Amino acid sequence: MAQVQQLIDRIREGGYDRAFTRLYAADVAALARQKGRYIAALEQFALYYGADREVMLYSAPGRTEIGGNHTDHNNGVVLAGAVNLDVIAVVAKNEDGFIRIKSYGFDSQFVVDLSDLVPHESEFGTSEGLIRGVAAGIVRDGGQVGGFDAYFTSDVLQGSGLSSSAAFEVLVGAILRGEYNGNDMERFSQVEIAKISQYAENVFFGKPCGLMDQTACAVGGVITIDFEDNTAPIVDQVPFDLAGRNYALCISDTKGSHADLTDDYAAIRGEMESVAEYFGKKVLRQVDEAEFFAKIGEVRRVTGDRAVVRALHFFSDSRRAADLYRAIRDDRFEEFLQLIVEGGHSSFEYNQNAYSISHPEAQGISVGLAVSQKILAGRGAWRLQGGGFAGTIQAFVPLDLLESYRAAIDGVFGEGSCYVLSVRNYGAVPVTEEM
Repeated sequence: MAQVQQLIDRIREGGYDRAFTRLYAADVAALARQKGRYIAALEQFALYYGADREVMLYSAPGRTEIGGNHTDHNNGVVLAGAVNLDVIAVVAKNEDGFIRIKSYGFDSQFVVDLSDLVPHESEFGTSEGLIRGVAAGIVRDGGQVGGFDAYFTSDVLQGSGLSSSAAFEVLVGAILRGEYNGNDMERFSQVEIAKISQYAENVFFGKPCGLMDQTACAVGGVITIDFEDNTAPIVDQVPFDLAGRNYALCISDTKGSHADLTDDYAAIRGEMESVAEYFGKKVLRQVDEAEFFAKIGEVRRVTGDRAVVRALHFFSDSRRAADLYRAIRDDRFEEFLQLIVEGGHSSFEYNQNAYSISHPEAQGISVGLAVSQKILAGRGAWRLQGGGFAGTIQAFVPLDLLESYRAAIDGVFGEGSCYVLSVRNYGAVPVTEEM
């Protein structure tokens, strides 16, 4: 902990170079950008809250889904990875019992009174609701909370499927853990912070989300999450060095609109659960796959064919997510790439969430995947990610093809549509010189 100007000086002198290299990338340009970004955040904090405050730095990454497309809501298995886009915070404790966050891009600051930790319906859908909910979750689990003043800034792409809201939630949790609970990583593990963030989003924000986004942002690296027991998901982490493989992770915005897609998203879950209901179960994870195949003829007559093929996708993609994790763990990279491609085809052909049948003329994801296959076939991997129907696609691209791939994607969807990222092996953490 140091005063604002002291931290700025240490960053300029190179004291944080190792930390920034580990969080973001080793190249000179990335290091220079992050040094400038943190210095700017410290200067903004000083403008709002004073230059004489003693402050700490915190960071929480965005995430990308790697395997297990639409499997979490039926208690399946997913694979997700933290990325080197993050939300950062400059934080100083206060003694008045209020959390105040000034966030870049928002005109007013978010203010929450910690003497009031019950849900407010008027705060549903707001950042204040998330902050209050995270604080309430810390207290519910036996922790301490207290006031702080903070400046937040984020480069997690809004609407990109990289979970900017989850990164925000777990960052607040990491701050309260660090400032008021001795950064106790045993009592408030990364998975526990994720659960608290989910509680905040469900109860205080009014969104019945799952746990994948929060867990990936909190834990970092590449993780597999088994949701067989939603109250106690099994999380395993594995480091993943794409750069060491001479590969880059690309997320490309196909510029489709998410408006009017609620029914499309709901239909996937509803149809999967209709198959489970046929067998007297609540979710597909509880259905025996062999029994499903034995009775598939009757199932399709009761539920319809699309429900059947979406169930087929669930079984195979849950299994594939676990296989992807093992391929990374055992250093079988070519198998990893093949599994990514297979999962992408399963999403397109069986889960059928590449485009909405209500708007068949709008098929940006399909076009993006076709362009990716043309360039990367035999060398890399490509898939749709997240909810689908519109939005982003994911690709693992050999570095020698990166510029041609990016140029092709940008040529179709517009300059800057292809974002080059890397997997980040740190979750929601204090940023210190000793990292």
